[in-house]
Amino acid sequence: MREIVLDTETTGLDPTVGHRIVEIGCIELFNHVPTGRTFQCYVNPERDMPSEAESVHGLTSAFLAEQPLFADVVGKFLEFVGDSPLVIHNADFDLGFVNAELKRLQMTPLAVARVTDTVALARRKFPGAPANLDALCRRYQVDLTDRTLHGALKDARLLAQVYLELVGGRQPGFALTAETAAPRTEGIRVSRPSRAHAPTAEETAAHARFIERLKKPIWSS
Repeated sequence: MREIVLDTETTGLDPTVGHRIVEIGCIELFNHVPTGRTFQCYVNPERDMPSEAESVHGLTSAFLAEQPLFADVVGKFLEFVGDSPLVIHNADFDLGFVNAELKRLQMTPLAVARVTDTVALARRKFPGAPANLDALCRRYQVDLTDRTLHGALKDARLLAQVYLELVGGRQPGFALTAETAAPRTEGIRVSRPSRAHAPTAEETAAHARFIERLKKPIWSS
């Protein structure tokens, strides 16, 4: 099963009041194992960058002004995502921004039904506990030392590790740099050739000698 872990960075919190995407990051999973394939791009939001948002991800208006428009990257983004299920932390936020950009281009939005929201997963698994990405990384001992600033691809990598823990735990040798995903074999019965179970002559003789030593065996009553 192919899944895409997706994260975005934006100019603010609400696409309905003019905030825009500034970065998209995606990680490909196959059978819950990262394949090493990723998608990442910065996006020119065609507007200013509020200081509050810049303090979160560090992306400046000057830097983003030199990046492509969403219309220029949407084709590659949709090609990478394909029709695979999506894994998103706080899906209403990221999917809302992605679909706002698609709507602006008069393109079909991504369906909510194809999304697994890891916030919802975490709240079901740990009722009452913090469900933000930092808290879940600390719970599962996922390394956060490189997260002084947010980044879409960086956060997607962290989320991939958290997601795999939420659905049952990381596989031995888990690595986000894996080139290929090995097929899982748990629960699959492997056919083996039959083998003989008849006792040898020595085993039969030894058994007979043992029986002779028994006093009043129950089968002779």
